[in-house]
Amino acid sequence: MVEIETGILAKNDAYASDNRARLEAAGVLALNLLSGPGAGKTTLLVETLKALAGRIPAAVIEGDQQTDNDAERIRAVGVPAVQINTGKGCHLDAHMVGHALEKLPLPQGGVLFIENVGNLVCPAAFDLGETRRVTLISVAEGDDKPLKYPDIFQGADLVLITKADLAPYVDADLAALERNIARVNPKAEVLRVSSRGDVGLARWTAWLDGARAARLDALASAAEARARALRAAAAPAAKGA
Repeated sequence: MVEIETGILAKNDAYASDNRARLEAAGVLALNLLSGPGAGKTTLLVETLKALAGRIPAAVIEGDQQTDNDAERIRAVGVPAVQINTGKGCHLDAHMVGHALEKLPLPQGGVLFIENVGNLVCPAAFDLGETRRVTLISVAEGDDKPLKYPDIFQGADLVLITKADLAPYVDADLAALERNIARVNPKAEVLRVSSRGDVGLARWTAWLDGARAARLDALASAAEARARALRAAAAPAAKGA
């Protein structure tokens, strides 16, 4: 059983490496969005895309077991989207994402949002070739959820506490939730967000701006380093000529 799982993950990692190279070549910041069902990924994504419109180019890969409802919601705000239906599968994998990338116009220098299947267990194990992972948890899910399902929080670069405007109505202990996230992953940044109300999306969109700028700077630096290496390699040949 362990050998089979290791083989599946190794094969997936090879596809993920191909995806990562393709995304790097396009200068794309790719975000893998993970959560359980009902955390509000799609609603948050729709409102985020509205906030980014005209400023940052974006595209979306949607993952669900059935229907293309979520992809239709994304297309309705003018953003290209490809739907992946996993059938009996409980997560996206890198091979599926690779095929989706073939159908999706990549936003040069922009952001690709990959909305994974709503599941707190399986998606955590599969690298899709993303730049960063973002885990979402709603205020109504319970403050001990990170302790019960640690893997999906341990791999996150950012944790979004969604539906923060509902916290007073569901007796949510946000301080306890944030402490438990930190216990599982002390390095992850944690933001409270809401698609409605006063909490809003400002901190989340500011995070996106920073992550995209860091991504483009890193890719530009790597390209400059390669160019310097090529010029240095060419210099002896030019002298010999």
